[in-house]
Amino acid sequence: MAARPITVLIFTFLLSLHTASPALVGEEDDRSVLLVFKAGVSGDPKGALAGWGSPDVCNWTGVACDTEHHVVKLILSEQELSGKVSFALGNLSHLRTLNLSGNHFTGSVPPELGNLSYLKFLDVSSNTLTGTVPPELGNLSRLKFLNMSSNMLTRAVPPELGNLSRLKFLDVSSNTLTGMVAPELGNLSRLSILDLSENVLSGVVPQELGKLSRLTQLSLNRNQLEGSIPVELSRIQHLLYLNLGDNNLSGHIPSAIFCNLSALNYIDMSSNFLDGEIPIRADCPLPELKSLVLWSNKLNGSIPRSLSNSTKLQWLLLQTNFLTGELPSDDMFSGMRSLEYLYLSSNFLANSRNNTNLEPFFASLTNCTGLKELSIARNNIAGTIPPVIGRLSPGLMQLHLQLNRIFGPIPANISNLTNLSSLNLSHNLLNGSIPQGITNMRQLEWLHLSNNLLSGDIPSSLGMIPWLGHVNFSQNRLTGAIPPSIVQCVMMQNLDLSYNMLQGQIPAGLSRLSGLLNLNLAGNLLSGAIPVTLGEMVRLQLLNLSSNKLSGTIPSQLGSCIELKYLDVSCNGLTGTLPQSLEKVASLVRVNFSYNDFSGEVPSGGAFAGFRADAFLGNDRLCAGTASMTPGLSRCSGAKRNLLHNRQVVLLVVGIVASFTMAIIGLAVCRAVGRDRRRSPLLPCEPNTRGDYPRISQRELYEATGGFEQSRLIGGGRFGRVYEGTLRDGTRVAVKVLDPKNGGGEVSRSFKRECGVLRRTRHRNLVRVVTTCTQPDFHAIVLPLMTNGSLESHLYPRDGGPGRGMDLAWLVAIAGDIAEGLTYLHHYAPVRVVHCDLKPSNVLLDDDMMAVVADFGIARLVKDMGDDDNTGSADPCNSTAGLLQGSVGYIAPEYGLGGHPSTEGDVYSFGVMLLEMITGKRPTDVLFQEGLTLHGWVRRHHPHDLTAIIARPWLAATDAMLSVAQANNVVIELMDLGIACTQHSPPARPTMVDVCRAIALLKDSSSS
Repeated sequence: MAARPITVLIFTFLLSLHTASPALVGEEDDRSVLLVFKAGVSGDPKGALAGWGSPDVCNWTGVACDTEHHVVKLILSEQELSGKVSFALGNLSHLRTLNLSGNHFTGSVPPELGNLSYLKFLDVSSNTLTGTVPPELGNLSRLKFLNMSSNMLTRAVPPELGNLSRLKFLDVSSNTLTGMVAPELGNLSRLSILDLSENVLSGVVPQELGKLSRLTQLSLNRNQLEGSIPVELSRIQHLLYLNLGDNNLSGHIPSAIFCNLSALNYIDMSSNFLDGEIPIRADCPLPELKSLVLWSNKLNGSIPRSLSNSTKLQWLLLQTNFLTGELPSDDMFSGMRSLEYLYLSSNFLANSRNNTNLEPFFASLTNCTGLKELSIARNNIAGTIPPVIGRLSPGLMQLHLQLNRIFGPIPANISNLTNLSSLNLSHNLLNGSIPQGITNMRQLEWLHLSNNLLSGDIPSSLGMIPWLGHVNFSQNRLTGAIPPSIVQCVMMQNLDLSYNMLQGQIPAGLSRLSGLLNLNLAGNLLSGAIPVTLGEMVRLQLLNLSSNKLSGTIPSQLGSCIELKYLDVSCNGLTGTLPQSLEKVASLVRVNFSYNDFSGEVPSGGAFAGFRADAFLGNDRLCAGTASMTPGLSRCSGAKRNLLHNRQVVLLVVGIVASFTMAIIGLAVCRAVGRDRRRSPLLPCEPNTRGDYPRISQRELYEATGGFEQSRLIGGGRFGRVYEGTLRDGTRVAVKVLDPKNGGGEVSRSFKRECGVLRRTRHRNLVRVVTTCTQPDFHAIVLPLMTNGSLESHLYPRDGGPGRGMDLAWLVAIAGDIAEGLTYLHHYAPVRVVHCDLKPSNVLLDDDMMAVVADFGIARLVKDMGDDDNTGSADPCNSTAGLLQGSVGYIAPEYGLGGHPSTEGDVYSFGVMLLEMITGKRPTDVLFQEGLTLHGWVRRHHPHDLTAIIARPWLAATDAMLSVAQANNVVIELMDLGIACTQHSPPARPTMVDVCRAIALLKDSSSS
């Protein structure tokens, strides 16, 4: 505030110094003004003003004068000047051009500029100016050009700008202007370009803008405008460029806009809430149209065939709508030789006449010789990829066909597309082998073929693709070894070959991929040792080698991977101790060493101090150094004292135990002869079937629950009830008592199933068993008491409120917990398990609000290939005959048609539950009638109308580190995941491994 009075004094002082003749008064006045302006410049790295001091002001850099030595132009654009724009410039009374664009000026725009009555050109764009657009600028009656874009100006566009009757160019874009678009701008009858984009303007689009008859460009995109598109815009006959994208506009697109504005060459109405059909008719062609951008709306109907009249079209972006009908074919694109970008993804398009012939569609595109990007992903398209695909434009750079129902082999001549940089065929039903010729695509950077039925070897010459950076072949049936040539792909960042049938050893040369961030080889048949050279991959963030046949020790060199966040080597045959060097990897957030044969003390430093015991399950010889380390692990014993004495004791005990064991075995054999030969094929559950289950009697449970008192009842189902209790040692438990009167023999089978599952599985996100109790007429499972109740009780509190402590971070964490539990059941458990009844009431929350999956009463054990344990050999379909497995609203549609329980059914239930958590609506809500489902309703509104979907106010309470836009992106990605999980076709759904990975990446991206 003190700078302005000082500048005034300097200005006054300079004016008082000169005593020139009247002929020089004007020049001296201008000189003084410019020196005051220079005094306000605090930075001049290019020395643009270094010569400002010489006698002739008209020779100063950026200054131009008329014949009478009046300064008429001041042009100092792109000079990297910093400081303030001096108010004194308002005294350059003959100034016609002022250009200060592309500098670093701060402060406000001086209102005194409104005094420059001769000014025709004013450009202060691309600075860091703040404050408002001065209303005084409305006095500049001769002004033709006004550019104040790319600053930090606030508040509303002043209506006084409507007085600038000679104005032809007005650009105030890329600021933070608020308020409504001033209707007075409709008075600017000579205006040719109006750009108000990238602000925070609200309200409606003024119909008065339809009076701007000379307008050629109207840009209102990236604001918060709402309401409908005014039909009056169709009066702007000379309009060439119309951009209304990224607002909150709704309603139909006025057909008059497309019918009357035949000169239009650019239309963008994307990312709004527009509905209805695309109003392009054969009798109203758009012959000059080059870009039609309507993505992310609620448009329906078919793609207008009359678009074929727009032969100059270059961009056709219609993705993420509700478009139906056939894929365009025949002559639709034959005349569009200039078409470059075609995006039809995320709609409901199908192939022609519901047949499986995709050739007409691809054949119609062969005339588009300039085509660069093509996406028909995430539709309902079935059929095979025709050979004609190899005749598409040789300049094609991106081809995305993922998330459809495309089957058959990948045609060999797809390798003709040698300029492809991105090829995504994932999540289809493709079979056969990966074409060897794919290595001819030397520009390829992204190659995604995951979640198909591909078999055979990975092409040995894959390393010949020099730019390859992202490869995902996961969830196929690939065999053979990892090709050694892959180490030549030095640009590789993500390599995912998980869940195939790859054999052999991990190539030691992978260390040459110095830029690799994610390496996932899980779920294969890889053997041998973990290469010590992996420790040279210092940028590695994810390493997953789980579920293979690896042996040996974990190399200590992995401690050099200082950016490693996720390390999973579970379900292998690894031995030795866990390397102390991993303590130095401070970035570690998740590890899994479970189900190996590790021994010794678990490291306690660094991130290891926070890892839970379930990261080390199935390693009986692992222990924790202190009680505070790795809660749940047994303590390591102290120094070995009296070693010789201990050995003698051991020998004595072994002898006694051996004799006793032989006697017990004999007795057991005798008793087994008299048992019913028709034992259940599911896992039996006898008292204390696990050595670590303490024995407990029915009487103790009776005492613990106060005689199964009604006040202790905390839940129930069709097979029994759950009571809160306290054991004699003070442990608070939940006692699940099954009632044989309600379910007959199915109760016993349910009990055995639940015991079988819980006995075979241990994971932090699965409920654990304290003990069990079985009598002829009494079955009980004792579980830890979850004081925070179930997920359902938090989603739907009894008081009808939104729930406490439920924010977006909570939602992501709970979803991740459930996903990890199911991933273990489906892929990592010793016997694969299908839960069959996943719903919020079967998800419990522990003391730390971590979710655990519970209630395995109707779960099914699935026999893996090569599993010699007959207890898991039951065919799940035989055990579910005549039963509809699950709960209404969460049941996968194939179950209703007699389908067998499957992991895909659990994925469907998870998707329903995820969408329920986001929307706050049960899948059985009265809203969902006459065929409408929760996921169908979400897809109808997603991603345009988030406010209609996200009814829960707690979703607005996000982490302070997340912006509203970031939070919305997280919710949108979660909804995408929920929609993907609830696809009607089971093979089209992701696996829980995919889901778990997606949520983990979402956690990582939102936290960073």
